[in-house]
Amino acid sequence: MSAPGGTPQRLTLTGRVHVYTGCGKGKTTAALGQAVRAAGYRLRTYVGQFMKGRPYGELDALRRIPLITIEQYGGTDCLRREEVTAEDVARAQRGLGRALDAMRSGRYDLVVLDEVNVAVWFGLLDTADVLAFIDRRPEHVELILTGRYAPTEVVERADLVTDMREVKHYYREGVPARDGIER
Repeated sequence: MSAPGGTPQRLTLTGRVHVYTGCGKGKTTAALGQAVRAAGYRLRTYVGQFMKGRPYGELDALRRIPLITIEQYGGTDCLRREEVTAEDVARAQRGLGRALDAMRSGRYDLVVLDEVNVAVWFGLLDTADVLAFIDRRPEHVELILTGRYAPTEVVERADLVTDMREVKHYYREGVPARDGIER
C-alpha cells in the first residue's frame, strides 16, 4: 500500500464484508468516512445509495473527490413501507444491478451499498439477492452494507458488524434534521 497521496495501488489483502446497522445515527457517516479514508490511500470507491434520490450535503462534498463515485437509486419523495410501488422495486433492483456491475468492473477497491438493509426491509430487494451480491464480490473488494434492520443472513455472512445503538438523540426533543449534520 502506498502512503497517502502516493501512487494508486490495489488492495493486496483479501477484502472484507462490513455491515453497519442498528437504530442509532451514523451508519452512512461511517461508511462515507471509510470512503474518504480509502481515497487518502488512492483507493477507488463506488457508493450506491438505495432509497435516496434527494440532494444531501455529502454528495456535493464527495463528488469533489475524483476517487469516489456516488449514484442514488431512490426517488425524491420520502418512501413509506406501506406505499411501495412497482417502480420503487424496479429502481432498487436496477440499482443493485448497477452496483454489481461497478463492483465486478475491476475499477473499485471499496463498494458501499448505503441503506441496502432498509431496502430489503421495505421489500424493494430480496435477502437472497443481497446474499448473491456478496457472493459475487471479487476477492480484493471491501464491501460495506448499511441501514437499519440488517437481515440475519447478511449479518451472519459479514466479517464485521457494527450495531449503532441510540442512547440519546435530540430529535426526540423536537430538533429537526439540520443541514450539514443530519442531511
